[in-house]
Parts: sequence; C-alpha cells; structure tokens
Amino acid sequence: MAKAVVIQRPQRWDNPFDPDVSDADVDRLMSMEPFCSMDEAKFPASAPLREVIRNDMRLLVFEKGEIIIREGDYGTSAFLVVSGQARVILPPGLPHALLGRLEIERKGVFAALRQLWSNDPLPEARDPARYDSLSQARPKWSAVFSQEGQDDSQILKTEEARVLLPDLEKVLEQHKNVTLGPGQMFGEIAALTRSARTTSIIADQKTELVEIRRTGIRDIRRSNDEFREHVDKLYRENSLLAHLRQTPEFKHLEDEKLTSITDRILFETYGDFDWHISYKRLVQQDSSERLAGEPTIVSEGAYPDGLLMIRSGFARVSHRINNGEKTVRYIGAGAMFGFEEIAHNARPENEADPVVYQYSLRSVGYTDVLRVPTTIIEELVLPGIAAEFAPGPVERRHEVRPHSFERRKKGTKKLPDDVGIDSSIVENLVENRFINGTQTMLIDLDRCVRCDACVDACAKGHNNNPRFIRHGRKLDHFMVANACMHCTDPVCMIGCPTGAIHRNEQTGNVVINDVTCIGCGTCASNCPYDNIRMVEIRDKQGNFIRDKVTGAPILKSTKCDLCIDQPGGPACQRACPHDALRRTDMAELETLARWMQR
Repeated sequence: MAKAVVIQRPQRWDNPFDPDVSDADVDRLMSMEPFCSMDEAKFPASAPLREVIRNDMRLLVFEKGEIIIREGDYGTSAFLVVSGQARVILPPGLPHALLGRLEIERKGVFAALRQLWSNDPLPEARDPARYDSLSQARPKWSAVFSQEGQDDSQILKTEEARVLLPDLEKVLEQHKNVTLGPGQMFGEIAALTRSARTTSIIADQKTELVEIRRTGIRDIRRSNDEFREHVDKLYRENSLLAHLRQTPEFKHLEDEKLTSITDRILFETYGDFDWHISYKRLVQQDSSERLAGEPTIVSEGAYPDGLLMIRSGFARVSHRINNGEKTVRYIGAGAMFGFEEIAHNARPENEADPVVYQYSLRSVGYTDVLRVPTTIIEELVLPGIAAEFAPGPVERRHEVRPHSFERRKKGTKKLPDDVGIDSSIVENLVENRFINGTQTMLIDLDRCVRCDACVDACAKGHNNNPRFIRHGRKLDHFMVANACMHCTDPVCMIGCPTGAIHRNEQTGNVVINDVTCIGCGTCASNCPYDNIRMVEIRDKQGNFIRDKVTGAPILKSTKCDLCIDQPGGPACQRACPHDALRRTDMAELETLARWMQR
C-alpha cells in the first residue's frame, strides 16, 4: 500500500478530523449559535476558534431514517442540529436487529457435540446467502494525514457508511421518542467520557448537523464559560447525579445533599484520550521513560485536599523507593483514592497527627477524575456513613518491605497494597495496558505442555477457525496470549460504521456481527493489542466471496468472542488439561494471585 503524502501542519493539528472543511463552511458556522456568541479573544493563539471549527468540526447531512448514533456505541463526537430534526428513542430502545447487533443463539448440548464432525474443513467458509440483504460494496477510503513514521494501518479510515431504517414511521409509532430541533446538542457527555451512548438518535427528515470531535469540545470548554457551564450542567444533572446515587459511600445521602455535592465536584482529565493510537510506540520505550510520561494526578506526601473518584480510564498507584518509583497497584473506573487519609484527618483524636497522601497517583493512558473537596467529605459524607462502607485506618507506608510472596508464607499482616503478585508482574501489567482486560488470557508456561488443546477447542467452537494465537508478551513465566481481552475501555468499538462490533448487554462480551460487518478494518486498526484480524471469506466450495463492484475478496473482522454461543463458556480454558490457561478480569488481582500461586 502506498504511503499517504504528509502535509505539513502545525503540530496542534497533526491529525485533522476533516481536511476538506472550506473557508465558506467556517464562515457559516461562525455565523451560527452558539459560535457567533463566543468571544474569539478568549481563545489562545494555539487554538483560535476559527481553527477549532476548521479542524475539529464538519457539516453532515443525514437523510430521513438514517441512524445518527446507536445506543451502546462508543463515540468521540457530539452533534449540533443545524436544520431539520432528529428523534431520540427512549428506553427500552430499538431491537438489536435494527441496530446491527448480534442475536445470540446459545447452542444446546447436542448442537455443541455435532461441531466435532460437522464443521467446514475450509478456512473462513460462509454461506453467501447470509449477505444477500446487504450491499456488498466496500466503503470508500480517505487519507488521514499524519506525522512521518506512522504506519499505514493508522493512515486509513472509512468515510460514511450509514444504516437506513426502511419504515421509520412504524418504528416511531412502536417506540417512545422525543424530538431534537435546530440549536440542540446531543452526545457530548459520551464523547467527553468515552462512555457508551445511552440512546439511539435517528433523522426523521433531511437533517443537517455539525459534528464536533472531542478535542473541539475540550478546547471550547476551556475558552468559553457559557459552553463549559452548559456541558457541565448537563453532566451534573444526568450522569453525575446517577453515578453518586449508585456509589455505596454516597447512597445514604438525600437527593438535596447529593445535588449540593454535584454542584461542587471538580472535573479533571489527565493523559491522552486517544492513548491507543500511540500505544504501540509507547511500549517500545524504557519503563522509566513511560513513567515520566504519565501525568501526576496527586503526589505522595501532598495534603489530601480531595477524594479522587476514577470516572473512566486507569491510574497507577506508586510510591518512591530509593531513586525510583515502585508500582503497588492500579485502579480503574469506580475506584476511589484518598478516602482513608481524609477520614483519618477528620477524626478529632487525630487532630495532632494528620497524614498526607501515602502514595502517588498517575494517569495510565487516559484518566477522567472527579475530585470531591475534602470539606464536602468531612461535612456531608462521613457523618452517617454505614460502617461497612466507612474507610478503614491508614496503614502507614514503610519504604522497605519484604517480598510479598515471602510475607504471605510467614503469615504476617497483608498490607492493603499487597495482592500477593510479584511487583515486577504488576508493573508489566500496568505498563502494557493489560489492566484494560476483563477476560485477559493468561498462560502459565511452567504448566503448559504445548499440546494445543486450547487452540483445538477454540477451532471446534468457531467452524474450525481458531480465534486466538497462543503467542504473546511474557511476564516472568506467564504469557498474555493474543486473544481479545474484552476491554473495560473497548477502543475497538470507536468508529464502527454499522454497529457490527458491540458489547453484549447480557454478558458484557465484545462481539462482532459477521453479517453487518463491512470489513472496513476500523476495529482492527483501533485495537492496541493486535487481537482483531481481518480475514478473506469463502463459500462452501472454497471460492472467495467477492465484492460485486470491485471484484476483490470480501473481508470480515474476527476475534475471540468468549464462546458466547457455546454451553459452558470459553472452550480454551475448559480444554486445558493442566489448568495452565485462565481468562482473568484484571480488576480482580486477588483472584489472579491465588491462581498464580497454586
């Protein structure tokens, strides 16, 4: 594939969202609300309003019945209605078939056994009739110009590939909905927090929209108070209030107090939102260089001025040792940091013996943080908190500790940051972002006899096409295999034009609908772990199924689906005769430690 020509641009704009926004488009958007009311003088020279519009926005037109966003998708853009109108589908939402989702039909025992002799011997064989209802035309490609040295897999992206609902009136009759008109914005919260879209939105007539990518939202929020207050108000009233209600440490509070807390919480963002793009270059760096590149959220020894709640992403907990830093654990979405220190200092008996933050907290890749001021915790949260949710005593940290395995053998007290895993393994899990996995495949190489029973079992459950590679990065005598980890932050789902790759509502597995996949490769390019592969598909006679327009073999994306349609769960783990393979949720390090120490 020929390398795209590099266009020299200021570094701020090295990855333009749409390089074809014209001066006329910029002038038109500048004349519209809310942009015409913004004071250009308040925008910095590095990101003036006109350049934010030019590089981080584009005008799109959706025809009647086209899906603008899908419930459950991950997106990095917000939308502003310019003309026309759109319909927001209210819960329970559209059926899976209309959204391009996979309908799971779990096999019975006899159907599972029949796979042993009935699977097709040809690689990636399909029935072409499955795709007759869909257009076989491949999406167009356009160059995304970037810095020198970026490989071709990250230079291409798909243009528009949309889903049209054939009978919109019937859909709107069957599902409750509300109307969005000119001047109304949607999708900004999911774009800022990289959370799943909470609803589907459909154009119910020819509708023109401004699409604003996350970096544009961020820059406008920084420079325009009214826009920031508008977005923050929506977040506080909707997502944040619901989040606090579901948090055990806050659920005892009345709505009036919760609302008071949401008004005073600070939103903070650290790291690179698009961390997956630079990840492959990052892992080639020395570990000390990687640590230096991680933004510090709080420093060890600082006064605990707030409770930190991780909203999305991951953070490294570490402390100084000699001239370096030691990683003791990591925390992800839903975790808190600093609660014990704040509670200690709030107790009257500790007035003469206050503590500081015992550890440093650094952003790993990208981290969204809610900072609840200490005064709020002392005044509203700690009084009346249930004993089961109250923070425990602060364990004073010692600079030198015995090896975690040795301490466990001696039966001495297990400190909070010790999960019984060698610190070098924890360090590697964090640095290589394996902490992102909810079903990471780990193989104990001391137990593994290379019998390939796991690969054979995987193949049997997927029509003789294994969906993982028994190869990967080694951590001590353990290996993280090249298999989909079903990530907490599934960046592979960003930008899928048809909704083919999605998270199953019942199981949480990230799966691909083979029928609605158009082979654009967006998910494979986004996956930072190379766990998604594009395959050429064949018919039952072994002939490639070809695109009717170009004649090229049709591609489909494939990956581990955790045997979602098989009885008994992941066949790879069940087939291992020596308990050498385990699918592990990296948020449960204690469970992982017990398996490692068998």
